[in-house]
Amino acid sequence: MSEQMEHEPAATHLHAHAGAPVEIGDLTGIEADVVRGILRAEPVGRLAPSHETEEGPAFSIAANQVANFAAAPESPSGTRVGTSAGTNADASARAAAEQVADRAAMPESASFAAGVSPTGPRAGAAEYAAAPEPFASPTAADLATAADLTTGPALSITANQVANLAATPELPPDHFAPPSLPTIDATALASGPAGTGALALLLATVLDGLDRGRADWLGPLPPGGPAAVRDAVAATGFGELPDKGQDPFETLASLGRLLAWGSADPAHPHCAAHLHCPPLAVSVAAETAVAALNQSLDSWDQSPAAGEIEERVVRTLTRAVGYSGASAGVLTSGGTESNLMGLLLARDDVLRRRFDIDPDLDGVPPLAAGRMRVLASDQAHFSVARNAAILGLGERCVIPVASDAEGRMRPEALAEAFEALADRDEIPLAVVATAGTTDLGAIDPLGPVAKLAARYGAWFHVDAAYGGGLLLGTDADERLHDIEAADSVTLDLHKLGWQPVPAGCFLVKNSASLRSLEKRVSYLNSVDDEQAGYPSLLGRSLRTTRRADAVKLAAAFTALGRDGFQQLTDRCLALARYAAAAVRRHDDLELTAEPHLTTVLFRYLPPDPRDADRVNGVLRRHLLQAGRAVLGRTELARERPGTPPGRVRLKLTLLNPHTTELQIDGLLAAVRAAGDTASAGSSASVRGPS
Repeated sequence: MSEQMEHEPAATHLHAHAGAPVEIGDLTGIEADVVRGILRAEPVGRLAPSHETEEGPAFSIAANQVANFAAAPESPSGTRVGTSAGTNADASARAAAEQVADRAAMPESASFAAGVSPTGPRAGAAEYAAAPEPFASPTAADLATAADLTTGPALSITANQVANLAATPELPPDHFAPPSLPTIDATALASGPAGTGALALLLATVLDGLDRGRADWLGPLPPGGPAAVRDAVAATGFGELPDKGQDPFETLASLGRLLAWGSADPAHPHCAAHLHCPPLAVSVAAETAVAALNQSLDSWDQSPAAGEIEERVVRTLTRAVGYSGASAGVLTSGGTESNLMGLLLARDDVLRRRFDIDPDLDGVPPLAAGRMRVLASDQAHFSVARNAAILGLGERCVIPVASDAEGRMRPEALAEAFEALADRDEIPLAVVATAGTTDLGAIDPLGPVAKLAARYGAWFHVDAAYGGGLLLGTDADERLHDIEAADSVTLDLHKLGWQPVPAGCFLVKNSASLRSLEKRVSYLNSVDDEQAGYPSLLGRSLRTTRRADAVKLAAAFTALGRDGFQQLTDRCLALARYAAAAVRRHDDLELTAEPHLTTVLFRYLPPDPRDADRVNGVLRRHLLQAGRAVLGRTELARERPGTPPGRVRLKLTLLNPHTTELQIDGLLAAVRAAGDTASAGSSASVRGPS
């Protein structure tokens, strides 16, 4: 496929059966190729060769998984990063290699064999052939050959279904659902007394679609920019509500393929823009179970086991923070919600202590309105100010406290800010410290900040959405030693925890602090039910209906253990250090600061230093438009002394432990090439100011 495309709107929405001729109307370029592939279920990209045939090299997704698994970094124990505990890595690799050989012998129509001609339509695939794909659990077509986990691979029922379907002789060349399968009604349920058979077959279909979508385009982002994605989605008709439904197998095959092609893939080594991690397979599998059972954590009778699992997960996290048995917590949608809860409890705590009122009933009294202040670092997350506005305090109530050159809050500046509040007769509502700033990953000095908060009677909240993941490992990080002094803590384990979104958590030192959230509703938590031993789950969250997000955490905790999380963390921290060193090796790149966690700030230096901001903005969009790399972009609050003018910086956020040093070198090479093009003013595909 070509990298650029003509942005012609789709005249009509396409509806076709798999294997049928596809009329694509006015579509051209990448969207034409992709829509043909999605609607015909045909791969249109290329993968690394897996073996030689008489006709030449064959290509398969599994071959790439084997190759990349073999290149995965080893842990001190000799196992590969990301493998399940107790699984022999060499046996797994051998089994996967056998899987490749087995698939090579399948008919060309095999739905799971993503082989295409080495002269496929997309140019430039070779440079992506080595991109790491998540290593799939080795499987075989016959469940009877299942081996013990300690000696070899465990076999997946769904994967075996896929393998057996692929080997079905009657399977039409481009069809995902062979005639031998029972018909699945789109109204079938995911679980229940009849079991999960319908779900298993549909999952096999959508997972196969995902693999095919990755074969369509092996970059980290769909090429062609927003217009290409908009046209490709519109051409499939997804998002509309037709009068008559379509075959669920064909629907999921197409949807999985479209999503895989059209997503920013956090598992790709060149997708390094945001605090958006590639999730662990074990957690995604657990997430599937949660979705199938559709539990809601607002009452015991909607989630008996899931509610108990959340209690245990919360206790694990409060112990990791250093809290005592009086603490409590709840799973949240992420850092923004958790920070909102921290400020809400802080506001109500001050109103109760200083004004002897019940804020739940009386709100904020006039004598307090306009006087309450929140102190936070000038590097604090934007949600602090936004949440202050939501609570009726206004964004101006947040007083920025100066940070040092490394991005950490300066305790002396915080002391001065407290004194200034006292002089103006203003109320110090809360101090928000950050354990892992978004750009630099800096961790504020928690001990000194805690002492100042206690001295001036302010609630102490720690936003550890980013850095809190360090608490999961075996090695204590000295920078988090005083986090137990916080009245409340935000954690986001969909960052340095490798969980699917959402996996936020809000913890409080004293469970009584949550009384602002308490609510008694007869149909959810009646008094007599609670007295009879049925726990109330309602008074812990801002939400009523709430997913059982703790289940995927419990699965990951058990499967990896602290050792596993430490390996993942160490690998990502090492990648950040390597990336920083690699930036320093190039005269046309400038490192902004040494990494604290897994983010690396830098910029490209054009021949004209005055053009730095524009060039860095343009080169990033050039890479996005081509679908070659996803880089973060930020702007410094102030220019750094001793460096060329300009505030725009590029950011690598390295949360993929399977990324290699060679791939980081390749990413920086792409940045430098795009910078050269932008400096020369020849980036015609990107328009507008920086």
